[in-house]
Amino acid sequence: MENLIALCIATAILVAIPGPNVALIVANSLRYGPREGAVTVLGTTIGVALQLGLVVIGIAAVFEFAAATLTWIRWGGVVYLVYLGIRAWREPADDLGQIEATPAVFWRACMIAAMNPKTLLFNAAFLPQFLPPGAGTAGFTLVAGLFLSVLLLGDLLWVVFASSARQVLGRFGRIRNRLTGGFLVAAGIGLALSRRDI
Repeated sequence: MENLIALCIATAILVAIPGPNVALIVANSLRYGPREGAVTVLGTTIGVALQLGLVVIGIAAVFEFAAATLTWIRWGGVVYLVYLGIRAWREPADDLGQIEATPAVFWRACMIAAMNPKTLLFNAAFLPQFLPPGAGTAGFTLVAGLFLSVLLLGDLLWVVFASSARQVLGRFGRIRNRLTGGFLVAAGIGLALSRRDI
């Protein structure tokens, strides 16, 4: 039981440290509002869950070996996020009520979270520390589920934070666009800096 409490505390601390996923969550929450921020959180959580699924079935080592050949996918995500950031930065101020989210918000978030090799390797090293000896796959699945639950709740708090800021920034469209663009570019830079070594 102490292991699970320690896992919750450690995960909450990790969620409080912004990375590429949080930057994307904040950017989408500022741009589109809390609903699409929550959709982004769902996408990033499913992306991390896909990674944890690979860890549970033991493919983390294979992914580490193949990650060098998948680097171009990560760099494609970096370029795409930076492009979105620059586009948001340059957009004219607009009425928040007129902004409509694109259906790609969920899939973009899922892709960004799933293709980060650093988080895969980190989670493969991090989560087993909270397993009791001989826990097996069922124990790892429980730990992974708890990890994802804390991650989901923590990221939803980022949505609440960004959505509150969105209300204040509603009157300052250009500043809001620049913040959104800045967070998207930061997400791209974070993804670019996430190498396989931890």
